[in-house]
Amino acid sequence: MKKIVLTGARGALGTSLRPALAGLADTLLSTDIQDAPDDLAPNETYVRADLARMDEVAPLLEGADVVVHFGARVDEAPFEELLGPNYIGAYNIWEAAHRHGLRRVVYASSIHAVGLCETASGIDTREPHRPDTFYGLAKCFAEDLGRMYWEKRGLEAVCLRILSCTPKPENLRALGTWLSHRDMVHLVERAVLAPTVGFTVAYGVSNNDRAPVSNHTVPFLGYRPQDNAEEYAAEIEAAAPEADPQDMGYTRLGGPFAKVRLGEGAVSLIKAMGKG
Repeated sequence: MKKIVLTGARGALGTSLRPALAGLADTLLSTDIQDAPDDLAPNETYVRADLARMDEVAPLLEGADVVVHFGARVDEAPFEELLGPNYIGAYNIWEAAHRHGLRRVVYASSIHAVGLCETASGIDTREPHRPDTFYGLAKCFAEDLGRMYWEKRGLEAVCLRILSCTPKPENLRALGTWLSHRDMVHLVERAVLAPTVGFTVAYGVSNNDRAPVSNHTVPFLGYRPQDNAEEYAAEIEAAAPEADPQDMGYTRLGGPFAKVRLGEGAVSLIKAMGKG
């Protein structure tokens, strides 16, 4: 490829993705609302930009083949605070991609698009939206945007419903939901390189014995995760209290996002779960 654009390049996942994406194209253009990192690849350029500003976003996509859209505010918050980065930002990316004739958008969606589904229900990629928060609703909006731009304008999209992407699983819930950074990079590479995808939804989850979701409908992506949270099960189970069967943090796919009030942050609850 001639050019890939990565948004959210300063986030934890974006930082892991940058070296791999730089190896897939002549040029990687990375962007975020923060200042540039100090470890740019030889073929990587960096532009600071606000996703909510079309005049800042659109020029970045000129000449690109694919945009990997990982930029967003990553927590629940009042709708008004998410509107710019998560809702308008998604529209700006898809519209700019259409204007510049890109082939594909690879989007960091989230399990929170279906976060109120029961953990034990065994869903696959065909599950209807059931968001748990305004944050999850933004993921539904972007997925529907991606389907519409494919069906009306022929712009391909792969929406990756990422579960719990951390260096290692941190709590009981993550024994099912963990996505290792290695598997995350592999998943994004396959979403970029698969020959044809149309509009595709896939779950970002490692090869966990206890995975609560299935990618059996999308084998054509070629995603073959290698890591398994079961490796950490004995250590996590020994340190954790018994899970409450009435706790929506465990009984719903969204975990803590499923139990917080709309507009209230959930990341702090995730950290608390990691302590026991």
